[in-house]
Amino acid sequence: MPKVAVYNMQGAQVGEMELMNEIFAVEISKASLHTVVRAQLNNKRVGTKSTLTRSEVRGGGKKPYRQKGTGRARQGSTRAPQWIKGGVVFAPKPRDFSMTVNKKIRRLALKSALTSKVNENELIVLDALKLDAAKTKEMAKVLKALAVEKKALLVLDTKDETVLRASANIPGLKTAYVNTINVVDILGHDKLIVVKNAVEQIQEVYA
Repeated sequence: MPKVAVYNMQGAQVGEMELMNEIFAVEISKASLHTVVRAQLNNKRVGTKSTLTRSEVRGGGKKPYRQKGTGRARQGSTRAPQWIKGGVVFAPKPRDFSMTVNKKIRRLALKSALTSKVNENELIVLDALKLDAAKTKEMAKVLKALAVEKKALLVLDTKDETVLRASANIPGLKTAYVNTINVVDILGHDKLIVVKNAVEQIQEVYA
């Protein structure tokens, strides 16, 4: 079982914690990671783009000029694609980009993402996180003590309005809960900060 250090809010090591092999020491599956990341990003897309075809453009009911004798190519409507203000050929229409991924693949991808953070020493376990006031500088002190300078994902065990409000204005810091963590967020942040109770919950849920 991999072991990680447990730190307090002052950045001092206060112990160690053993992690489950089934979650934090699995064989990383790049295929499942790719599938789940692609699915998550596609599911965020909103297929609202829509352009008018020649049948949808207003006007164009009258033939612009007679069929023969003008020396120009015959035309039946001023809303044909080759005309200014005409319709668009093969116009993009609203579509559904969503993808479905089965539960086994999603779980394997999440475990692979967590394992990658352990392997790269980017997992930080906090014994507890309790702030005296909901102020940005209070949370900034904790991050500085933990030597977190870049993007970080903070995973809490329970909802804490004080921590949420103190974290809201810090660039690059995102908060999540055990039931809301996902592969894109884990891989998209340089550090993964998890409260000790949240680690235990993750091991209970995904074991």
